[in-house]
Amino acid sequence: MAKPLSDFEWRARALVCLASLLVLGYFAGAAMAQNYPARPIRMIVGFPPGGGTDVMARIVGQKLSDALGQQVIVENRPGAGGNIAAELTAKAPADGYTLMMGHVAPMAIAPSLYPKLAYDPARDFAPISFVASSPNILVVNPSVPVKDVRTLIALAKTQPGRLKFASSGAGTIQHLAAESFQQAAGAEMLHVPYKGSGQAVIDLMAGVVDMNFDATPSVINFVKQGKLRALAVTSAKRSALVPDLPTLAESGLTGFDFNTWWGLFAPAGTPRDVVKRLNVEVVKLLALPDVKEKLANVGAEPAGDTPEEFSAFIRTEIVKWGKVIREGHITLQ
Repeated sequence: MAKPLSDFEWRARALVCLASLLVLGYFAGAAMAQNYPARPIRMIVGFPPGGGTDVMARIVGQKLSDALGQQVIVENRPGAGGNIAAELTAKAPADGYTLMMGHVAPMAIAPSLYPKLAYDPARDFAPISFVASSPNILVVNPSVPVKDVRTLIALAKTQPGRLKFASSGAGTIQHLAAESFQQAAGAEMLHVPYKGSGQAVIDLMAGVVDMNFDATPSVINFVKQGKLRALAVTSAKRSALVPDLPTLAESGLTGFDFNTWWGLFAPAGTPRDVVKRLNVEVVKLLALPDVKEKLANVGAEPAGDTPEEFSAFIRTEIVKWGKVIREGHITLQ
């Protein structure tokens, strides 16, 4: 009859087994990274085609396809200000074959607006890289009889509730910028939410709504074509992308600093080697001259950083937007 193992022997065997599992897991992850990607990758976008997030996804997706040798398929899953796409991504298999072109709204603003959010931006995702940022631009339909912010405020005050502002959805940066604008200006306007920027801009050009605080990529070409009139940028300083446009602070509304940003995410638990591979490729493609040109043409500035730096940035943004929402007493109705 075999002699029973002592507690020390049991612990020693357990440690050996654990070490073996860790080694096997490491080599399995390394093997997966070496073979990655072995099939097409889907990149989820939380807004309809035509908006800024969709533009970012298609620029990055095409270059990633070239670099990885596998097709990156952009999948638009709009709704709830990008939250539907974020929840879908958070619950997807953590194998590197589901990515998301994230947006400031679901990844930094939503936690302070939705008490029962179905995902946690800081816990449920593996940040890959900051992709780009852009100031938002206050634009109006050319038929609105204003050419500067002060005149717009005066018009809004004389016609309370008559001016309609569009947004990409309740709780998005466009919505928060307009709500803060109303509070700072002492004016009352009507919110018309859409499921994404694309349709909002179409209706703005058609005169269905009067104004919007949209991301530069969504509106800059229409401003150049004279289909929209730009009044100001929402960033704290003038943008090099549109240097002739004043800031809202210059126009008499202090404290405005609203920028749209985009970044690439995978579900939490995605192998680190896969995240690293994707990060390297994204940072490289963002430095390409033709990508820089494409981003500049739509009013965005390329970023690119490490997963750790991007994760720290997201935590900072969550705190920043929480403060804006609390101090502005902004709630969803």
